[in-house]
Amino acid sequence: MTMIMFVLAATLLVVVIGLLIGTKQLSLPKVLSVLLAPDGKIDSILIWTLRLPRSLAAATGGAGLAISGYLLQALTRNPLAGPDITGVASGAVAPIVCCFVFFPWISSVYYPFVGLAGGLAAASVTLWVSRGGQGRPLHLALGGISISLLLGAITTYVLLLSGPQTPSLLFWLSGGFQGRSWPHLLYMTPWVLLGLGGALACQRVIGMLALSEHASIGMGLNMNFWKPLLLLLAVLPVAGVAPVAGPVAFVGLVSPHITRLLKPQNTGWSIALTAAIGALMTVTADLIARSVALPRELPVGIITALLGGPFFVYLVQTRSFSLKGGQ
Repeated sequence: MTMIMFVLAATLLVVVIGLLIGTKQLSLPKVLSVLLAPDGKIDSILIWTLRLPRSLAAATGGAGLAISGYLLQALTRNPLAGPDITGVASGAVAPIVCCFVFFPWISSVYYPFVGLAGGLAAASVTLWVSRGGQGRPLHLALGGISISLLLGAITTYVLLLSGPQTPSLLFWLSGGFQGRSWPHLLYMTPWVLLGLGGALACQRVIGMLALSEHASIGMGLNMNFWKPLLLLLAVLPVAGVAPVAGPVAFVGLVSPHITRLLKPQNTGWSIALTAAIGALMTVTADLIARSVALPRELPVGIITALLGGPFFVYLVQTRSFSLKGGQ
């Protein structure tokens, strides 16, 4: 509980710093006065229309991606599982790009459902390649990366056919929250809450899976029911976040590992802490992305990839990584 409050306080601090920094710098007293009494002037518009909804969208998206990674690692009992590694992110993005280019008459309201179908299909193929997630950790990683490369090649080919839409699609594919507003936040929030609420509701099952699959079956767990349900819960947040922010790499992979290092008391606190860490990581990456090269901005996906790439290499190289701790 204390650790979660600390992480949430740190996230709030980063959000407040994000309200101060931008092409127009604002003082803390000015930000507080505008937050408490919006007046419709330029500073009020900057905060309430641009900076605040963007930061909250980054926090919500990061929490969703982190929960997805936590559920995928619990489901497969594989510390290398995550939305990027299992192909869930690529599976969600590729059909959305196809819809954007070939079926522009499809409303973006339906994109999460398109991403959900694609993510489930890609994750199912990855799990099949890795023998139902029971193979060695690198089997799942190599299978997921292969599926992701295949879907990435399809996405690139579709981009070549998209003509004038290519620059905007490329920026979206880099992952980021530039220009995200309140409707975008409301658009993704239900999907993230479904994943988070579902994970908390299934915490007892997740705790049993942490023992072993054989022990879970011995305790009466119906794997034919719970495995597909947990996979669905893992893909739901990605399906909601991807249409808004694109693929934001490594948040889902890294957040559960940081949670285990902090050793929360039980599975429920592990889930909550993972979501909080994912929110802190993404909102911090978004702050760096929009302040390090002013007046230009970098995609958030580049920042998270620069930070998460070395961590992934560390996980693969070390023999001490595991799912133990905090559960």
